[in-house]
Amino acid sequence: MDNRPIGVFDSGLGGLTVLKEIRKILPDEHIVYFGDCGRAPYGVKSPETIRRFTFQNTRFFLETGVKLLVIACNTSSAHAFKPIADALDFPVVEVIRPGSATAARSTKNKKVGVIGTEATIASRVYENVIREIDPSIEVYVRACPLFVPLAEEGPRWWNHEAARIITEEYLGGLCETGIDCLVLGCTHYPLLSGIIRGVIGGDIQMISSAQAVAAEVYATLDKLGMRRAGTQPGPESGVPACRDITFYTSDSIEKFKPLCGAILGEPAGARVFKLDIEKYESRL
Repeated sequence: MDNRPIGVFDSGLGGLTVLKEIRKILPDEHIVYFGDCGRAPYGVKSPETIRRFTFQNTRFFLETGVKLLVIACNTSSAHAFKPIADALDFPVVEVIRPGSATAARSTKNKKVGVIGTEATIASRVYENVIREIDPSIEVYVRACPLFVPLAEEGPRWWNHEAARIITEEYLGGLCETGIDCLVLGCTHYPLLSGIIRGVIGGDIQMISSAQAVAAEVYATLDKLGMRRAGTQPGPESGVPACRDITFYTSDSIEKFKPLCGAILGEPAGARVFKLDIEKYESRL
């Protein structure tokens, strides 16, 4: 048994979609979450900047003393997972391979679509990983750079007419490729799932990596005997989302709290703190 916390970080609020799924199956674990809202979005920045930000975030969690780190950001996973996993002496879980594996299992016609940030799509990581799993799968990708700012603006924008117009612009051509699965290759994108579903229709399966990542976290802790004492698999719903979670943000606490509550379905409470992430080293 290991009572140290699980660390989860994202460029902003999107990683909360992953945290929510982790809570469902590991309701007794202590989780420390960092949303780098002050420097979001990562997806429009250079690979060098993405790695610098990601290494600083990791330094924070090294100081915090976590037992497992979840990189709940596709852009960070694409550009910095390997050096982080190589440098740390505890498990690191990223979001790309779990989502890719789910898509490879789910597609019937071997045509998979992937949407993500500009940096994630430019890295070609999803194409490489999915084809590594099954070389016969055709992968069609689209960058959707405005989705993260829309998601970060809060619930009013998640189903706004402006979001629908942008989504139609991004996904119109992708739907014509014949894909039967669409990977939401950014943890912010599930917040826009209603709009995305309305544009792509009901025949295309949407895949978020959040559930697959949560399952991998559980399996990793279980295999290594690192679950918190007394931790049992949680129910599918009804878990107090913010019990025993400590939140950090690099931006406004006042803005973070209501958006966090809207995503998790539970008030964030008093355990939200401002973090000066720039004080951490950008090397591992």
